[in-house]
Amino acid sequence: MIRNPIDIAVSPELAKLIASRINDPEIEEPVTLGMLRHFVESLVPEEFEETENLHHVDDGDSLLDELETLISEYGEEANAADFLENEASEALSRIIEAVMDEMDSPPTLEDVRESIASGLAAKLIAEGALEEDEDETVLQEIEDMIDRFGNDAMAEDFLRYE
Repeated sequence: MIRNPIDIAVSPELAKLIASRINDPEIEEPVTLGMLRHFVESLVPEEFEETENLHHVDDGDSLLDELETLISEYGEEANAADFLENEASEALSRIIEAVMDEMDSPPTLEDVRESIASGLAAKLIAEGALEEDEDETVLQEIEDMIDRFGNDAMAEDFLRYE
């Protein structure tokens, strides 16, 4: 199935929720925004919902608020997978390319994580290919991608071409 990612950034929390529902083997049909809203609503006790409607408890948007915003713009039947970012950042793309140059076989996300942990990011910073503050950012990014797509996902599939 060819997906058509929608160019909108969702919160990391919503991205994790979407990925967990998409990867749930008990859910056989495509996950929609409406299904996600129903799932989140089922987790919130009714008494809390009434209080939340009267006095918004948190300062930021809740997952439910974020889903409502997306549903109002894209509809309940919009495929939730279309809202997942499937490209690495520019910095991580440079690292993936460096790992691809070093390996004989196509690297997985785990191979890239191991290369970062072994000092590849520091080497690229020393060479001027990465900014000094990008080493921690790319490590967190690759770990998040592994959480969402698995250790064995092919790193090349996430390259950002610009």
